[in-house]
Amino acid sequence: MTTLNEVAFRLSRRPRSAPRARAVLHAVLGDWGAGQDVADTAALVLSELVTNALRVRVPSDRQVGIRIAHTATDGLLRLEVSDAGEGCPEVQAPGEDETRGRGLQLVDALTYRWGVSPRVGGIGKTVWAELKAPELTPPPRTAEVAAVTVRAGQAVRVWGEWRTVRSVGTERYATGGLAVVLGLDEGPLLRVPAAEPLAVRTLP
Repeated sequence: MTTLNEVAFRLSRRPRSAPRARAVLHAVLGDWGAGQDVADTAALVLSELVTNALRVRVPSDRQVGIRIAHTATDGLLRLEVSDAGEGCPEVQAPGEDETRGRGLQLVDALTYRWGVSPRVGGIGKTVWAELKAPELTPPPRTAEVAAVTVRAGQAVRVWGEWRTVRSVGTERYATGGLAVVLGLDEGPLLRVPAAEPLAVRTLP
């Protein structure tokens, strides 16, 4: 399973951690271009998972781990919540007058699938849920690299704007140094020293 993009973070075991998790999720999904329906459903599912993790009886200094990921192969948005507690959560069947115990019923109804796995690298467990979200796209990543490492298809920031690189070549300066020659989607050829740092934007 190839990860298209992911975000992982930890929260303290406090009631305000659930709304904080939702806020981070909304920010991440906004960057990934998620629609409102997907964002709202994911926020509801994550809130239930975090709330359940906060109810587990473990030392108060143990944090709750959260991971948000989207995979290119199957178009699934995966939400993971890890805690140090034992046991395996199960879907309950609360009575009509009971106000608790319906969280996993909601998760089961709203997601494509969900489950429980041993916690990676520590004690406890990870409860995960997946939603179908094929339309998500990752944000571009920007890095500063030497001009000689730039490749066709990347975007470079020149003259205050982003330009797509169509071709890459090299030539020698009269002084003997190496120059990189970039053919861009607009404007003249760009000649820069091979070691010149350029801001490059690519997709993960």
